[in-house]
Amino acid sequence: MTRTQALLLFLDAKMRRIFLLGIISGFPWVLIGSSLSLWLREDGLSRSAVGFAGLVFFVYSINFLWAPLIDRWRVPILTARLGHRKAWILLMQFIILMGVLIWSITSPQANIVLVMSAALVIATCSATQDITIDALRIEQIDQKDSGAMAAGASVAVIGWWTGFKLGGFATLLIADKLQMLGIDAYWQITFVIISIFIIATNIGLIFIPEIGFNERLSAQKHAQDDIRQKMGGVSVINNILSYLVATIIIPLSSFFRNNGLKIGIGLLSFIFLFKIGEAFVGRMSIVFYKEVGFSKSDIAIYSKGLGWLVTVLSSLAGGYFAIRIGLVKSLILAGLFMASTNLLFSVLAWVGNVDWLFAMSVVLDDLAAAISTVIFVAFISLLVDRNYTATQYALLASIGTLGRTLFASSSGALVDGLDGDWGLFFIITALMVIPSLLLLWSLRHRLPIHNHNK
Repeated sequence: MTRTQALLLFLDAKMRRIFLLGIISGFPWVLIGSSLSLWLREDGLSRSAVGFAGLVFFVYSINFLWAPLIDRWRVPILTARLGHRKAWILLMQFIILMGVLIWSITSPQANIVLVMSAALVIATCSATQDITIDALRIEQIDQKDSGAMAAGASVAVIGWWTGFKLGGFATLLIADKLQMLGIDAYWQITFVIISIFIIATNIGLIFIPEIGFNERLSAQKHAQDDIRQKMGGVSVINNILSYLVATIIIPLSSFFRNNGLKIGIGLLSFIFLFKIGEAFVGRMSIVFYKEVGFSKSDIAIYSKGLGWLVTVLSSLAGGYFAIRIGLVKSLILAGLFMASTNLLFSVLAWVGNVDWLFAMSVVLDDLAAAISTVIFVAFISLLVDRNYTATQYALLASIGTLGRTLFASSSGALVDGLDGDWGLFFIITALMVIPSLLLLWSLRHRLPIHNHNK
């Protein structure tokens, strides 16, 4: 593919739809990530408590368990009016909005159980909507168009980081200004204000078309009919069993059937390990910035506002990079880049509050994270069976989230165990990506998408 052809892929009309889907997916992470972490810390909870609060992200690791049901169950009234995928997204967005409003009438000190329960609900709904958001994104692109898939992954990541970075920028800035005005409930008021953003994005969602629903429904029904016939024909028991097998077993087993058992296990292992180091950094970064001496406004400007601009540019570069040199080479180079940027935070920890070093560290970290994420998303998007898009993508994405959540939840405890030695903490996180890269290198010639890995 020529450079011009690669660049033109980003200008297709479907990329604007994918961009909006990315925003909707990214924004809840502002709520249960940086906002919740800083809210808990400023309300008096320890670093370890803040770190373990991140266990709510565990639901992203297991959303593949109910993805088969989301793939087939219809939302009453909404599915008929709006479409299957959009109906589920809108329902989850409404519940997320209710969770945010619950936060606006309480505080961690007053009722930590209610705050964390609402956080768990928000995380669960966000993980559930991601099942359909990712499926809707993949289904906007032709199954054989690997170039467009890489471009779509790039635009989706830009959208995700736009929701996460600019949403975080606005949230932190609003909270900081309200605190400076002497308002005690500055976080609660902030949550009310940002609820407007949730409503606005859902208006745009309504105009995104759904593609391939009838074909997917027909293939799923055909698979269920085949199973029922093998069981002996129509009966109540056979109807129930064939539905369960077609809905749950076949979508999951087809991944190994299409890739082979050994390669399938290898792929899942790589996906599990690849982003662990980045997750450790991401979970504790805002606490680190605060302890080094940066204000919420500093964090908003450098980590959120400036980081968003860098992420947009680097995500485009990541998509272009993947289209031009192939996914495996891109993943290995991006992983090494991602690990090396963690070392800059070690330098920042040793030097202290230096604005230019903070800005450079954040810029390069965002650059590495965006490039690696784009290539990673394109990689796993090409592995799914289109008859079970939501289920298989949710499986792959949740395996990646599982590694990040299980290990990164102990990030605060690791810092405490190192007696607050942030420099050593970031060195350790830089080494965490190496096992996954060695595994990918060993698999490079046996991957089923070898034609995309040149």
